[in-house]
Amino acid sequence: MTFLIFFIVPMILGFWAQHRVKSTFNRNLQVAVSNGMTGAQVARRILDANGLNDVPVEQAPGSLTDHYDPRSRSVHLSEPVYTSSSVASTAVGAHEVGHAIQHANAYAFFRFRSAMFPAVQFASNIWALFLFGGFILQVFQLVYVGIALFAIAVLFQLVTLPVEFDASRRAKRQLQDLGLVAANEAEGVKSTLTAAAWTYVAGALASVAMLLYYLSVLRR
Repeated sequence: MTFLIFFIVPMILGFWAQHRVKSTFNRNLQVAVSNGMTGAQVARRILDANGLNDVPVEQAPGSLTDHYDPRSRSVHLSEPVYTSSSVASTAVGAHEVGHAIQHANAYAFFRFRSAMFPAVQFASNIWALFLFGGFILQVFQLVYVGIALFAIAVLFQLVTLPVEFDASRRAKRQLQDLGLVAANEAEGVKSTLTAAAWTYVAGALASVAMLLYYLSVLRR
């Protein structure tokens, strides 16, 4: 029962979230926007409207690889988003620019997540070595260190949630204020952004469940 609660249920939720975001994205990728603008053009339009003329919009390889890089202050859009004039590309392009606006406005959760990133990189690469090594060697001080490092990674995922939801909120507002989506396209934008948000929610829930499971094993 413990295994079911902490592993199987979050895993099923994660698969469901991944399927939903892919199916929703692919469906709305086939729906053309009336203004004919590509995701790259939408991103550029919103950046310029917010005084972020120096932030470049670049094409990234792969699909669903869209992201904003705070180190180089650049927006990276996957090929389907960069070149497509669709509801999905409009939504994703605007969302990534939402992160650029967060950066420019020093949004608190964005700054906190960026500050955490070096520690999270270290913790994510080494926590399992301490955790499982400690259990195997019966050195529980190592287990404590492993759980603490994993908890840092979990905290990062939790902090990511308000960052992503806020970026989507900014995206929808910018698209509406700048007249970049028609009334009949707004629902498709919303469904694309909501589906993407669920992947972060599912990932965070799975990580929290795993952390609680490790703590319960240690307590026993």
